[in-house]
Amino acid sequence: MNNFVDFLDSKVLPVATKISSQRHMAAIRKGIIATLPLTIIGSFFTILLNIPIESIAAIIEPYKAILDIPFRFTVGILSLYATFGIASSLADSYDLDGMTSGMLAILGFLISTIVPTQVIEPVEGVIESGRYINIAALSSSSLFGAIIAAIVSVEIYHFMKEKNFTIKMPEGVPPEVANSFIALMPTAVIILFFWITRHVLGFDINSVLSSLLLPFKDILAGNSLFGGLLTVFLITFFWVLGVHGPAIMGPVIRPFWDISIAENMTAFQEGTAATDLPNIFTEQFLQWFVWIGGAGGTLTLVVLFLFSKSKYLKSLGRLSILPGLFNINEPMIFGAPIVMNPILGIPFIVAPLVTTTLSYFLTVTNVVPMMMARLPFTVISPIAAWISTDWSIMAGLLVVINFCITIAIYYPFFKVFERQQIEKELEAEQESAAQAATMAEESV
Repeated sequence: MNNFVDFLDSKVLPVATKISSQRHMAAIRKGIIATLPLTIIGSFFTILLNIPIESIAAIIEPYKAILDIPFRFTVGILSLYATFGIASSLADSYDLDGMTSGMLAILGFLISTIVPTQVIEPVEGVIESGRYINIAALSSSSLFGAIIAAIVSVEIYHFMKEKNFTIKMPEGVPPEVANSFIALMPTAVIILFFWITRHVLGFDINSVLSSLLLPFKDILAGNSLFGGLLTVFLITFFWVLGVHGPAIMGPVIRPFWDISIAENMTAFQEGTAATDLPNIFTEQFLQWFVWIGGAGGTLTLVVLFLFSKSKYLKSLGRLSILPGLFNINEPMIFGAPIVMNPILGIPFIVAPLVTTTLSYFLTVTNVVPMMMARLPFTVISPIAAWISTDWSIMAGLLVVINFCITIAIYYPFFKVFERQQIEKELEAEQESAAQAATMAEESV
């Protein structure tokens, strides 16, 4: 076991950490996470439009079209915001102007994604003549194209600035003016590159990437039980090794997670029942059904600690109960600790695999609906599951069932760990008493 841990620590973790901290991967992670407030607020409007109380629904009905607008301009154009966030983050790593980089990336993304529709003959009461763009093309379905557009645009800007292919202004010119002139030639190159690629050569970057990466999305964040279990295993496994699991997995899986929940939200907003949405394994599925109290389902361990005979474990349980209720479990992971602790590490990995499997089968059999909203991760799990599945009581009940299952899995390991801790405390007390007796004798 020690040899295996040493191998992981010396060979695997450095590679995983290097990948996670690589500038482009880090920029993707930061840029997509930056869209979180938009998708959460967009979810609130989805929930508001689907409150299961007839009297409230009747009041809302005349205003549905207006209340749908915030959703369309948050989740509905998610890729546009992600483009700016990724580009700005990558620009910071190169010490480039973040605002300019973000704008250039949006320019490249729009050119490579949108084909304007021209309406020559208006339809009275429906549409006026003019040029229109389909905002559906800016949704999560274009997220891969947004990533490429952001990276390529910033790299072009960075290359041209490094090679001095820019227009430099005299000293004394305000920085914002100087940055605008520096960006003139990169802007022309970015326009030509994406225009020629998409509209002259007819190469749709997003469509090609989506076709290539769709199998991975279906495995990691779609409806594959194997993919869901693999994701859960890797996140908990890295945590046991002392590495932030989501931080390691985030650059790889987060784009798929965000696409999956956005697809579900959009489908639900368009009238699809919560039991018939496209994706089971969204991040929210794990947050509410599996990560009860945080990764590893550690709220159950907090409860066990509260009733422990060990003074230390009882104190840790009291300190961890409030954060645990709101799904923050670092006090448990590093305080127990779970890190590098085989006794608690085993249930930390096994329990989520069991609850993931049960939750999956209850979802595919339509006992529990799929996730149709994105709430802050600090919402208490049963409540969040109830709201996020179109007010399904069974979803909230599943959280309670998974909590009980997790307690049953943790319990025997907890008892072993508790016994060890009590023995250590007794030894410490005996040693302290012996030292006190020795000091008393010496003082006499």
